[in-house]
Amino acid sequence: MPLLKIDNLSKSFGGLKAVSNLNIEINEGELIGLIGPNGAGKTTVFNLLTGVYDKTEGKITFQDKEVSGLKPYQVTHRGMARTFQNIRLFSDLSVIENVKIAYHQRSSYSLASALLRLPKYYLGEEEMQHKAMNLLKIFNLDDKAEETAKNLPYGEQRRLEIARALGTEPKLLLLDEPAAGMNPQETHDLMNLIRWIREEFKLTILLIEHDMSLVMGVCERIYVLDYGMIIAQGAPDEIKSNPKVIEAYLGEEVV
Repeated sequence: MPLLKIDNLSKSFGGLKAVSNLNIEINEGELIGLIGPNGAGKTTVFNLLTGVYDKTEGKITFQDKEVSGLKPYQVTHRGMARTFQNIRLFSDLSVIENVKIAYHQRSSYSLASALLRLPKYYLGEEEMQHKAMNLLKIFNLDDKAEETAKNLPYGEQRRLEIARALGTEPKLLLLDEPAAGMNPQETHDLMNLIRWIREEFKLTILLIEHDMSLVMGVCERIYVLDYGMIIAQGAPDEIKSNPKVIEAYLGEEVV
């Protein structure tokens, strides 16, 4: 069975059909791209997968269980995590607090232990502190652990958001335009980071991105969305030369 299977998924907003009869299969360990022009419905797909939107029609199966209709926190607990096109950190909290929040959804102590400050609470907090610091080291943010998140430079905020997503210990990581606002060197470094994350954390990754150098450089297969429908799918070399893709991008360079 695929790790993620999307069957005939559709989403309508009034008379507008944002996603129409979408079918996608992603196997465990794959690194897949979802691309398309602005307004094609890519972020809507992410919102459907993670429970932000409820489907109009269709079915989403993750790890052989249907997740259609679940709340975002339930989807996260099942093992799916995401970043956002517009960074959504807890801006007034510290860097390490942002990551520890992610670990709390799998905390080993109960609410009663926390309220009564029982030993299990302190052991759990110590474990989360240790895990969060290790994760920050991976992203070269450990020296800024106590800084307020909103004071980080843009690129570091992006890295922190990915770190926070990994703190939920996902099986599937959804990255929504992670290279947005980055310069070419930062984008190149991000490509290497995505590859490393996939191998180190044994993850499956679904990536939305407008930077075609990143998509073509890291993705093994690519789905192309236009007006809410899949118009092409295949390996990067197939996508680059597909007439439907070139037409959808209005002649824009896709290599």
